Amino acid sequence: MWLPVYATRSERTIRVLVLGFACGVLLFLIGPLFVVFPLSISKDPFFTFPIEEFSWRWYADFFLNSRWTDSLWNSVIAASASTLISTVIGTAAALGLSRPSFPFRKLVMALIISPMIVPVVIVAVGAYMFFGSLGLTDTRTGLILAHVALSLPFVVVTVLSALSTYDHNLTRAASSLGAPPSSTFFYVTLPIIFPGVLSGALLAFAVSFDEVIVALFLTGAEQRTLPVQMFAGIRDQINPTIMAAASLLTLCSVSLFLVLTFVTGRRKRD
Repeated sequence: MWLPVYATRSERTIRVLVLGFACGVLLFLIGPLFVVFPLSISKDPFFTFPIEEFSWRWYADFFLNSRWTDSLWNSVIAASASTLISTVIGTAAALGLSRPSFPFRKLVMALIISPMIVPVVIVAVGAYMFFGSLGLTDTRTGLILAHVALSLPFVVVTVLSALSTYDHNLTRAASSLGAPPSSTFFYVTLPIIFPGVLSGALLAFAVSFDEVIVALFLTGAEQRTLPVQMFAGIRDQINPTIMAAASLLTLCSVSLFLVLTFVTGRRKRD
């Protein structure tokens, strides 16, 4: 009887150690957030601890300064447009790649997900050279197209995951009843895989909204996004307004993560 008891105690010890290690890693990753948020509401114009007096002046400076608001607006426009385009193209690509008879399936899949593997700086240099020959540098169109290339793999992978559990007999049944392909997709396929499509869209938005390296290469002063403005602020003159922008950017990322977690959890329950 002592063997099961010993095994149970060993399993509990391993679980405690793994849980402690996971908590330590999580604390290491989110530790900077405990610095960013307090500094964003500090009245002191310098980064100092301990904080003697709190104020919302840096958030007011963020929303009243045209440089910050314009960069925020540029980020929202670029992220929204690239999300819409990458979601449409990525969903269509996933539908095609989900068919075993798709020609050169592995090669096409490797090309689509290559931006996830190749270092972003290489993608940025390549995009700068390619879009430069087309006259799309320092334009919002070039930035959106580059962000589509970066966010498209996340949509394809997520929708493919949703299609892996999809019963294709439903599509055949709809077609046998006379439904055209468009009606079959919008009334049969899309409602079932919609959680995967939404998850891919949220990931695409987060990738575009937080991206800085490609935006540094492709944007000018008028198309500067929020991460680029933060980078420029750190390089030129550091003030706590950057912490206010970082706090808002973090809240946006956390909100997207919570929505994604909710959608994924609901999809698993369904």
